Amino acid sequence: MKKETLPAILAGLLSAGAVVVIYFLGSVFLPLVIALILAFLFDPLVAPLEKRGVNRSLAILLVFSAFLLLAGALAGFFTASLREEFRSVQINLPEYANRLYDVIPPQIKAYFDIETPEKVYAHINKALTDLRGASAEVFKETFVIVKKAFASTLAFILAVLGYLITPVYLYYFLKDLSKLKSGVVGMVPERYRDRFLERSGEINDLLSAFVRGQLSVCAILAVFYSIGLYFIGIDLAVVIGTLAGITFIIPYFGTILGIVLSVTMAILKFHDFLHPLLCVGWFALVQALEGGVITPRIVGDKVGLHPVVTILALLIGGQLFGILGMLLAVPVTAVLKVFSRSLLDYYRNSPYYRGA
Repeated sequence: MKKETLPAILAGLLSAGAVVVIYFLGSVFLPLVIALILAFLFDPLVAPLEKRGVNRSLAILLVFSAFLLLAGALAGFFTASLREEFRSVQINLPEYANRLYDVIPPQIKAYFDIETPEKVYAHINKALTDLRGASAEVFKETFVIVKKAFASTLAFILAVLGYLITPVYLYYFLKDLSKLKSGVVGMVPERYRDRFLERSGEINDLLSAFVRGQLSVCAILAVFYSIGLYFIGIDLAVVIGTLAGITFIIPYFGTILGIVLSVTMAILKFHDFLHPLLCVGWFALVQALEGGVITPRIVGDKVGLHPVVTILALLIGGQLFGILGMLLAVPVTAVLKVFSRSLLDYYRNSPYYRGA
């Protein structure tokens, strides 16, 4: 074995070991990963303050304070909007229930023994009676299920504690981000350092553009969806629009969810075909604007993944790692694209390809 290959083998083994540890201790490491992502997200806000002479710790606290104020203002606005919308839905709830009952096919009503409204009320009353009469044994079994789901009470407490101290992780990551970068670069042999810095800079630009851009796109889509649904007359327009915008962090998922919810509410309220079609048309229009104008202007072409590749990445990530896999599918695929482009350049410059 050549001495030059030994560090590469050791690095590969350490990387594989780290992946195994993270896989089995994901609940512990996930808050760290979230904090690291947020650190790269907030660093461009902290760096300009530091360049103007502000102490880095104070700059971090100022950015945190501004973020909390903005989040509090948005939360207050959405709370007021949601209160009004839920009040309206509460008033119309009996009418919605009657319309939903009317559109259920007779076969399904017969199968569930709800052919008449009286039978529906009888089933509801029976369920409420059974729920009130639930014994302590039921709660005990529920506790056992919950305990098994979180492996143990201690693991659950540690997982919750990990998420609660995520801001602490974030503060120290932001404070020592330059040292962290220098430490990683210092581990790379000097003969490979320039190439490593070039590739890592490309990956950093790509991930920064994707994370900041995708969050901005989600916020814009949430506003557009909410405004359109409000003027169409859909109840819970702000709730549905905001939820569809936020969940667009997973590409296409938010659009599908928004269409399903808005069409359902349109059918319950208007009982026609026009308003559901207006909802679908509005989401299609906003989606076209997102693909043709919003994302290219905000995110740019740094990620540059084909829609088919994006869909495949989402499906594979969801199949392997669930929701977390779907969240990370696009950025991970974009990073793999950087490495694949480097391998392709190496192949095209090789003697085999050139025929030497």
